[in-house]
Order: sequence, then structure tokens, then C-alpha cells
Amino acid sequence: MRSLLGAGASVCASVLVLGAASAAPAASPPLPARMADTGGGTQLITAVAAGTSATTGTLTWWSLRDGQWVKAGSAGARFGAKGLVEGTARRQNTSTTPTGLYDLPFAFGIKAAPTGTSYKYLPVHARSWWCEDNASKSYNRWTEPRPADCRASESERLASYETQYAHAMVIGFNYHRPVRQRGAGIFLHVNGRGATAGCVSVPGSAMQAILKWASAGKKPHIAIGTTGGSTAITRY
Repeated sequence: MRSLLGAGASVCASVLVLGAASAAPAASPPLPARMADTGGGTQLITAVAAGTSATTGTLTWWSLRDGQWVKAGSAGARFGAKGLVEGTARRQNTSTTPTGLYDLPFAFGIKAAPTGTSYKYLPVHARSWWCEDNASKSYNRWTEPRPADCRASESERLASYETQYAHAMVIGFNYHRPVRQRGAGIFLHVNGRGATAGCVSVPGSAMQAILKWASAGKKPHIAIGTTGGSTAITRY
């Protein structure tokens, strides 16, 4: 009886394994295919954190080929030191990264653009500033030189950030119709020592790869969000 029972158990186990294999769920569609909007182009960058309190996550860049989103590259990402927050509710100087879907107006850098870069790329000079002064007419804009109404204490001299701004792209958060006090100078840039002041950062090699991959004609956008909740990246 002992050996007969053992044989029967083995047969049942085999049937269960075969059944489980045949019932395996289909692979989940790629992230861009599950999003509400991808910007209308054929290139997309996704920056995903586990939750709004996270300061790290994953950045992936995608290309739409023959109607299918294909991963072009991926890297670890860093977010604001105070995590992430819904872009429309963000406040300036809170060290939070704004969630949402944004365009990428142009790239810039202290170093020359990587060979193969076709995206609009502005070289950083000693007099290149990003104005973050809420009282200035140049709020949330590249200025060269810094205008008189834009206080240096409220702005960034880009050349001062040799590591972070070696290569960077402007994220179109609060850019086209700036709302005062919402925030300025949100970029995709090279990692510094730790979490950012509200930007998204990646290793230098990833930043260079993104610049060589990006094509203005393909209308790349960046979507920033969390894996779930009210700031889920699939909402954008």
C-alpha cells in the first residue's frame, strides 16, 4: 500500500505541474502600452519609484517600433530627497520630484554633446544661468547672462555643477506656462552624491546613451510616477 500510494502521488503531482504550465498567464504588456498617454511620439522615458517617499527607482527609455513599445535601455534613477509629489500640487524648494508627463524642450551640458547626438544641445558657459527667481520675468528659463531682475541667490549658475550638468535635458515641468512658486529647473541629469533637489538623475553613461538615442522628430517625453496609488505612472 505504501508504494502504490507513492506512485499515485507522483502521477497527481505531474498532472498539477503540467496544468500549471499550460495555464501560465500571458506576459504583461510593456509599461508604455499600459499608460493613459505617452505624449504622441515614438520615444518615451519612464521614471518609476516604488512610492512617493522613495528617493530611488528605475528609468527606462523606450522606442515605438511597428506599433510595439520596445525597451531601448534602462538604468537606476534618483529622485528628490523628499520623494515625489503630484506635479500640479508641487511647491518650489521642497526637494520633491514632480510626477506627470512632460516634454523635453532641449538638452545642455558643460561637456560637449556625445558623438551622435542630434537633439538641440546648448553648451554651458560661465555666464549660463537657470533663473529660479519667482519675481523675475525670466522665471524657469535659461538665461545668458543672468538678467538684472533675476537674483543669483535664487538661481543656478549651471557651470557650478560640473558633475550633474556634464550632460542634461530640460524636463518641461512648469516650463511652457510657468506658475510662480511651483518650481523651476527640473532636469534629467547625471547623478551627484545622492538624492536630488527635485530632478531625476542617472549614471553618466546612461545620460550619454539617452542623448544619442533621443530624436526631436520622434517627440520624446518623460513620464515620472510611482508603481501605484494616486501618482501611478499609468495615470499619465
